[in-house]
Amino acid sequence: MSTRESLIESTRSLLWERGYVGTSPKAIQQRAGAGQGSMYHHFAGKEDLALAAIRRSAEELRAAADAQLSADGTALVRIEAFLRRERDVLRGCPIGRLTQDPDVMATAALREPVEETFDWLRTRLARVLEEARERGELELDPHTTAQTIVAVLQGAYVLARAADDPQRFDDAITGVLGLLTHSSIGTE
Repeated sequence: MSTRESLIESTRSLLWERGYVGTSPKAIQQRAGAGQGSMYHHFAGKEDLALAAIRRSAEELRAAADAQLSADGTALVRIEAFLRRERDVLRGCPIGRLTQDPDVMATAALREPVEETFDWLRTRLARVLEEARERGELELDPHTTAQTIVAVLQGAYVLARAADDPQRFDDAITGVLGLLTHSSIGTE
């Protein structure tokens, strides 16, 4: 791994663990095994490096979600695969957790990839739900339903972390999938 990549990956981990304020340049350098000169050779400063790390996390999240939402099967099968994919539930969502970081949310450049990722996810889920509606599988509004799915997903992380119990996440996902299944045409 190049020094630049090591710096980005170290920053991603530290942001997830500690948040923006708790992620010092010194901690990044120590975790990456890089010196101060290397860090500032590749990045203008902490914000620039954090932005690269947040963008990388967002890209990975979108790629994983898109792979599941583009797979074969009905809309509900694909959505269930996305919602039930393996996650480190008790660590939380690496993008969703950033919304609780006041320094990230107060910095337009750092907030932008977070916002874009949630917009992308809502739009991508809405397209899958629209396919289901066009096939006569579902009558729900795709856009508001996509918003609900994202809200439940993010809330499920919060509930699991608050209780230190991944079952809370699973229960919330089971609940939203039950609502979708019972809202499907032809089910009672």
